[in-house]
Amino acid sequence: MSFFSSLPFEWQIGWRYTRAGRAGRRNGFISFISLISVVGIALGVAALIIVLSVMNGFKTEVRDRMLAAIPHIEVRESSGTGLADWQALAREAKREPLVKAAAPFVSSPSLLARGETMNGVLVRGILPEAEQHITGLAAKMKADGVLDQLQPGAWRIVIGVDLARALDVKVGETVNIITPGIQMTPAGGMPTMRKFTVAGIFNVGHFEYDTTLVMMHIEDAARLYRTGGPQGIQLRLSDVHEARATGFRLADMLGPKVIVRDWTREKAHWYDAVQIEKRMMGIILTLIVAVAAFNLVSTLVMTVTDKRADIAILRTLGASPRSIMGIFVVQGATAGIIGTLSGVGLGLLVAFNVDVIVPFIERLLGVAFLPGNLYMVTKMPSDPQWADIGPITVISLTLAFLATLYPSWRASRVNPAEALRYE
Repeated sequence: MSFFSSLPFEWQIGWRYTRAGRAGRRNGFISFISLISVVGIALGVAALIIVLSVMNGFKTEVRDRMLAAIPHIEVRESSGTGLADWQALAREAKREPLVKAAAPFVSSPSLLARGETMNGVLVRGILPEAEQHITGLAAKMKADGVLDQLQPGAWRIVIGVDLARALDVKVGETVNIITPGIQMTPAGGMPTMRKFTVAGIFNVGHFEYDTTLVMMHIEDAARLYRTGGPQGIQLRLSDVHEARATGFRLADMLGPKVIVRDWTREKAHWYDAVQIEKRMMGIILTLIVAVAAFNLVSTLVMTVTDKRADIAILRTLGASPRSIMGIFVVQGATAGIIGTLSGVGLGLLVAFNVDVIVPFIERLLGVAFLPGNLYMVTKMPSDPQWADIGPITVISLTLAFLATLYPSWRASRVNPAEALRYE
């Protein structure tokens, strides 16, 4: 009590009006509407935090699976010919502090055929001992001994699980790779074809790579596609979030002799779609918070109407219009703060426990929100980030404060003589 008694009288009266109606029936309806406003703000803020956290979780999950199969940055020779000395280019690229590993590659679209079945694939020629430091997929296959099967001249490949299923091929069986190039024969132009043995099957958990990616030794790829050597180098960074900025710095450092592509530009359609979707979802859900916050307007207008006599008495006792306005700003801001902080607490509670709450609801209702045969992610991921929670909190508090200005201004304009005339 001593703390509240030390506050300015505007704060004390504003806090008392916030709690008004709990002891008597006269202001009960106003207090109920105020409670609805607080609950609306809390639910809107919680929904915004939960949805953005789940979207962050999906984005992180898909990104991690994608980057398990592809490098963070690719540096290609701009003229299209093979690199004479990829180690020299790698040493130059490693002058950038964020670059932790480099490996050569050859890459080309092709057709993979078995019998009458053909699938379009992306063939990547790799150097196994260097590739294991670039992608998580290669590191896993190296640990399992699969990459050791890729020896120069052995003509072996590793393919994705969905591609193997589509071609009905198993480890040890042979397939044909048909290259885009044309080989001239006495019978005319014929596509170049080479038989390969399937040395391993991987499962990265990303449909695009499990259905299209084929890996072989870089020397076999260079001979098959007649590149004369590696077409470029792949780079792994210490911070994947800095890929775009690092790519621009490398482009300036290495000059026009190479083309630098980071993963955010290589997968720009996915990256931009996720960013736009998250932004639009944030705007839509912020409107829900705005509607709940501006419910405070009606609550404060009714409170001002109900408290006209109190306002008049305070004015006759010497309270200034600024003080009267401050009372109702405190009342509305208190409701906004309580609603916002309650929403943040509820949102974080749910966001950090989605992995427990969602399975419980699925068992309770007997449904699966993410069937394994339709989605690559079978568990609802969640990744609350303070970069989202901070702006949500600030926006909610700002909207609640703005909602108090007009009713508070109306309260400060009450004429004491007119208000007390019928009292």
